[in-house]
Amino acid sequence: MRVCGGSGDVVARAGCGLDWFSLLATVDRSVFPMLGALDPYRDVVFNQRQIPSLLAELEQLPVERGGQWVQEVRDLCQVVAQGTRRYLEFIGD
Repeated sequence: MRVCGGSGDVVARAGCGLDWFSLLATVDRSVFPMLGALDPYRDVVFNQRQIPSLLAELEQLPVERGGQWVQEVRDLCQVVAQGTRRYLEFIGD
């Protein structure tokens, strides 16, 4: 996970990874459309307008699917919100 600026420069990075298979593989996409869009094999990018929806989903996420990655996503969302032309990227394999 990282935040990039409009020119592709990396502004911030997460320190941990996301174990998609154990945490998000079976998430209900009708309830969690943003988190449901994450894919372990593809890059997924969220823009500034999508960040509030992503944060709202993180608040609704069951505790057993949480962990350090949730706080890191929140922190990166703040970095996106504090700048212009920034994007939150989840990097797949």
